[in-house]
Amino acid sequence: MQVPQDGEDLAGQPWYHGLLSRQKAEALLQQDGDFLVRASGSRGGHPVISCRWRGSALHFEVFRVALRPRPGRPTALFQLEDEQFPSMPALVHSYVTGRRPLSQATGAVVSRPVTWQGPLRRSFSEDTLMDGPARTEPLRARKWSNSQPADLTHMGRSREDSTGIEAFAMPVSALPRTGSDPVLLKAPAPLGTVANSLRASDGQLQAKAPAKPPRTPSFELPDASERPPTYCELVPRVPCVQGTSLSQSCPEPEAPWWEAEEDEEEENGCFTRPQAEISFCPPDTPSCLLGPQNQPLEPQVLHTLRGLFLEHHPGSTALHLLLVDCQATGLLGVTRDQRGNMGVSSGLELLTLPHGRRLRLELLERHETLALAGALAVLGCSGPLEERAAALRGLVELALALRPGATGDLPGLAAVMGALLMPQVSRLEHTWRQLRRSHTEAALAFEQELKPLMRALDEGAGPCDPGEVALPHVAPMVRLLEGEEVAGPLDESCERLLRTLHGARHMARDAPKFRKVAAQRLRGFRPNPELREALTTGFLRRLLWGSRGAGAPRAERFGKFQRILGVLSQRLEPDS
Repeated sequence: MQVPQDGEDLAGQPWYHGLLSRQKAEALLQQDGDFLVRASGSRGGHPVISCRWRGSALHFEVFRVALRPRPGRPTALFQLEDEQFPSMPALVHSYVTGRRPLSQATGAVVSRPVTWQGPLRRSFSEDTLMDGPARTEPLRARKWSNSQPADLTHMGRSREDSTGIEAFAMPVSALPRTGSDPVLLKAPAPLGTVANSLRASDGQLQAKAPAKPPRTPSFELPDASERPPTYCELVPRVPCVQGTSLSQSCPEPEAPWWEAEEDEEEENGCFTRPQAEISFCPPDTPSCLLGPQNQPLEPQVLHTLRGLFLEHHPGSTALHLLLVDCQATGLLGVTRDQRGNMGVSSGLELLTLPHGRRLRLELLERHETLALAGALAVLGCSGPLEERAAALRGLVELALALRPGATGDLPGLAAVMGALLMPQVSRLEHTWRQLRRSHTEAALAFEQELKPLMRALDEGAGPCDPGEVALPHVAPMVRLLEGEEVAGPLDESCERLLRTLHGARHMARDAPKFRKVAAQRLRGFRPNPELREALTTGFLRRLLWGSRGAGAPRAERFGKFQRILGVLSQRLEPDS
């Protein structure tokens, strides 16, 4: 999706449906993630994002702050809860591509636009839609400004007197005069109101409240109990504007660690002798999903996890997995002390060195643990056949979201494909047949795209260039350096060995490029804390083997769990 320019016609956007009722909008939303933007008749033509999430139709009214026209900056800002944007297309682009929830309360993520199938009756540019008068009505409607402190403090409430779009005209009696409209009406403004107002049009969004209490508008909304709550409640903040610079009084929010600028690496270019082996696993902290002494595969935790993954689109889950993988690999979030101790600047370089053995073993365990958890997501479905087929489809869609050119997390892709190709899963003939029957597109993508891609990556011949890949496939190199033999005939194994070593050298050389690409992928991303924790190695280890069994030897743990998965597979589809 390309970011449209500020002056681009809003009616030309495929997701914009113009004036549309709530009932007609809900009829167009078929699947979770579907969305459209419409002008609401009950809100005076105000822009509303309608979407379907978790089986329910949700509607989010977009807040608008009018600015005094000045060269080089927009005439209005648009906001849901977090950032403010200079245009509606920019707002939609940010939330769709970033896979961020429209509100923290609902967690709704939009991904698939419902396109308009016919020509609009009127073609507005965005500025005309927002600020201009109605063209088809003889009566000129008034323009409203959110320049009073009362407008900023009550932005979380849907208010009919704060709309600024004249998609259609309204009678004068329906727009009574309030104490906050002297700037836009012909009548002179009361001096007290102007003196104590917080003028968003001047770009001064002051955090300090005025000494005089804000005036109460004379236009009273009907009681909330008298009408159904058809619009989701938003709790907007007053952040810095994306793409504009309003004032020095608006502080920059503190960037998360994966967006923080890296320190300059070895300014003098001298070699630093490594001090110790480094682990990038986060320290053990109290879990918000598991108790201090949990049992293996607790049903309540598994149920919670299933709902957690269903709430998130595969693209959002892929970004969560990329974030955790970058931390586990030492690509992002490496401190100066860690760089000094390991003698290099990145975990991708450390993997190729003798003192990187601890990191190599940790990444091998992470890969196998993720694969076991993915297989459990399928084999743990004891319900109808369609439920297991849906679980397979979810893993295939997650793998597609992780592939090169998308999120580009190849370790995550390898783990998901390891789950799908595990013998206990691949033997489920009835389940795969149901996948091909009910989810043909996912089945074709798995056979024609994902399996050849994974085969090429394992042989060292797959895509690995920074840009389409944010985190390279490290498993073949890690296995080779840990002494595992390369399978296959001697001549093929030698070629594969040389390709793997060649790829490891390029991976270490391009570590700074991979870091920049990963940081760019994650820019603006705000993870769900529970989902992020659920993808860490420590959590998965405790989930699968319990708090006591997590400390058992690695070979013993994995062998035991493989046998458990074999029993589950036989119960689902016994051998004929």
